[in-house]
Amino acid sequence: MPWTLPSRPSRRSLLVGAAGAAGAALLTGCSDDHPTRADVTIPLERRMREAAVRDSTRLLDRYDATAAAHPALAARLAPLRAAVAAHTTALALTPSDPPSPSPSGSGSTGAAAPAASGAPVPPKPADALNALADAERSLSESRTIDLAGAPGELARLLASVAACGAVHAYLLTSTPGATS
Repeated sequence: MPWTLPSRPSRRSLLVGAAGAAGAALLTGCSDDHPTRADVTIPLERRMREAAVRDSTRLLDRYDATAAAHPALAARLAPLRAAVAAHTTALALTPSDPPSPSPSGSGSTGAAAPAASGAPVPPKPADALNALADAERSLSESRTIDLAGAPGELARLLASVAACGAVHAYLLTSTPGATS
């Protein structure tokens, strides 16, 4: 006996159809002028890299402001600042970009850094180091959280930079050796 269509749709097929229509409506959005529509056209990796570069640039500004406010700390901060500048350069490069010949193009001058970073440098050197360590720690934690949504290569880079930031926080709060 040949199979024939039922005369009316089953309850199951109606529910499946309604769920499919609702899912399609959610995926397409309510209107064409959705405020985040421009963000959707920019690849996730690019948006994440741009945010990471902005965060690293702010951290560079904090290093510059701290060194300017406490010149005696400048030598101690120099290698850490150089590492942050290198991270900024690495985060700015996409996998298809060639490396630049000069990684020192951070654009940071240090003169207006307290206003740019949003927080003034504490007047005591120890407090200034602690504030800088807090900024490093906070950025490291933020990057660790960002790992979950990052594409493969960027996730590895963020993990490395986050680990380095945690080490910087430790070095900023530890007592320097007798040779420094």
